[in-house]
Amino acid sequence: MSIKSLEDLLAEGVTGRGVLVRSDLNVPLDGDTITDPGRIIASVPTLKALSDAGAKVVVTAHLGRPKGEPDPKFSLKPVAAALADKLGRHVQLAGDVVGSDALARAEGLTDGDILLLENIRFDARETSKDDAERLQLAKALVELVGDDGAFVSDGFGVVHRKQASVYDVATLLPHYAGTLVATEVKVLAQLTDSTQRPYAVVLGGSKVSDKLAVIENLATKADSLIIGGGMCFTFLAAQGLSVGSSLLEESMIETCRKLLDDYGDVLHLPVDIVVAEKFAADSPAETVAADKIPDDKMGLDIGPESVKRFAALLSNAKTVFWNGPMGVFEFPAFAAGTKGVAEAIIGATGKGAFSVVGGGDSAAAVRQLGLPDDGFSHISTGGGASLEYLEGKQLPGIEVLQ
Repeated sequence: MSIKSLEDLLAEGVTGRGVLVRSDLNVPLDGDTITDPGRIIASVPTLKALSDAGAKVVVTAHLGRPKGEPDPKFSLKPVAAALADKLGRHVQLAGDVVGSDALARAEGLTDGDILLLENIRFDARETSKDDAERLQLAKALVELVGDDGAFVSDGFGVVHRKQASVYDVATLLPHYAGTLVATEVKVLAQLTDSTQRPYAVVLGGSKVSDKLAVIENLATKADSLIIGGGMCFTFLAAQGLSVGSSLLEESMIETCRKLLDDYGDVLHLPVDIVVAEKFAADSPAETVAADKIPDDKMGLDIGPESVKRFAALLSNAKTVFWNGPMGVFEFPAFAAGTKGVAEAIIGATGKGAFSVVGGGDSAAAVRQLGLPDDGFSHISTGGGASLEYLEGKQLPGIEVLQ
């Protein structure tokens, strides 16, 4: 696929030009405190390169899921401060998305300045299913950078969305992939087109329904597909086992049974489970065999024997893709499964495997559990986008750049 890069844009020259950048700054917040700045850090190289080259940079991004109108708790104010800190230069924050404040600030930009627009999802047109509404917002965004402006797509976490700031603006301006998007596409292409074997996939998270398409697609390509997290209980139930009060998608049991029939030699389920009476950090933990889960208890992590078996499968892998934690890693008593599997992936990487952490909760787990980012070949910034790419879907935000 042929996509123009940031380097192409810089070679054409950006001094004095307005450049609209779609970044992914959707970071987790606790009040005003950013608990994982990973996406902000990943956005810095593209913004710094443009600013250093003298562009007038206008950044658009979202935070959380506001309902298409301004909501102070989803303001990008803490993000603007963190971004300025990481860039080592002032970042203005507009008081609106494409209103009078954004317009006035954009007109006042000088070479190298960076302006962050307020949360793009404060404008309902961003996520509208109506093409004309989205195009109207896209035109207002383009107005902020002028007729000789350019668009740089650098928010990989949103390229699977057909939204105004992701898709429609690229139909109106010369468009380029930022450093982050270009890297992500290259990495995912390596997972799909030139995969070194053995290829191991580790999938966790709560629901089978969220991962069904990726399981079906990768079960035909991987040598081993490890299932953990809340979704393993629907697979265990499909084997006829009792899962107590664990998370269970009853509507997916038959689907899981068929997957086990078709790909039983590739799929690997936990053999022991860490259970507790309730979903709470202080609920006493107990390890039981996967076929001996008590009726009054719920599984909150995979057990040590499962970690050992999964680590053995991962030890000789040449390619590893991991998406989704093995248990409730946010609670220390139920974090050992996720940490153990992550350490096994780090071990395989150390022996030369190409390992990709598929964003979302997996990336958060790496940082929360104190594991080294550089223990993996690549940590993606886009959970949903990574999965949809690996499902074989076309991503609108990538397609429009081609």
